[in-house]
Amino acid sequence: MGALLGLLLGVGLLLIWRSGPRAPRRTSHRSGWVRRQDRLLHQAGVDGVGVAQLVAAQVGCAVLAMLVVLLLTRTVAVAVCFGLFAFATPVVLLRRMRRRRLGSLRDVWPEAIDNLASAVRAGMSLPEGLAALAVRGPAELRPAFARFAAAYRASGRLGDCLDTLAADLADPVGDRVCETMRMAHEVGGSDVGSVLRTLSELLRSDARTRAELETRQGWIVNAARLAVAAPWAVLLLLGTRSTTLRAYDSGGGATLLVIGAAVCLVAYRLMLRIGRLPDEPRVLTR
Repeated sequence: MGALLGLLLGVGLLLIWRSGPRAPRRTSHRSGWVRRQDRLLHQAGVDGVGVAQLVAAQVGCAVLAMLVVLLLTRTVAVAVCFGLFAFATPVVLLRRMRRRRLGSLRDVWPEAIDNLASAVRAGMSLPEGLAALAVRGPAELRPAFARFAAAYRASGRLGDCLDTLAADLADPVGDRVCETMRMAHEVGGSDVGSVLRTLSELLRSDARTRAELETRQGWIVNAARLAVAAPWAVLLLLGTRSTTLRAYDSGGGATLLVIGAAVCLVAYRLMLRIGRLPDEPRVLTR
């Protein structure tokens, strides 16, 4: 009987402790990093790939590069340096894919907005005009609007479908278009066509200005990238002389490699920050 009472007392205390208010879970740095990487994958247009698969690809590239460089140079320190470079390569490629995708969307949005304004002016409803872009819109935007049309036919809730469309597009211009359609659907108004035409003209002007700036700075950025990569290419070419690279396995040689890698990284990041054109933020995301 005493053991049973003790068991019941322990279970009761455990239930009281578990039912009490819990401390808020702290958002770890890793969770924020996971969200940023997931956003990068989505904006790059890579579907069906998660953050875990991205990390696995980074680790695979790093291991492969380390093995190849180690076989060529027989130097562990040099192999580790190139392994670190290879570890960052998938993320660099994803960022380049994101820039290209956002640039291509920036070029085709004026045409899509003109089609949408024409559909509104012709008397089509807002959901019908958006769904029509899955057929008559630019090829880059058709899959997203086709998914919107299917979701709207299934649910009939325009607000939820616009939220899904904005998340699917992952583009600042798409956010503005979705919010414009939401506002026009909720409060009505006859100025939707003129607003869309004005937005199309502003986007065309912005695309022309950005194209000129990117053309002027392109050769400077490429020259800076070549200047950063040249010392490491020379170091890899020295792999044919094992006596030279063997010095990097010592403490002083490893320190020199670390300092050189840090200087190249800081210079590369500084070059990117100076030469980067500001991206339009997604201020209308929910």
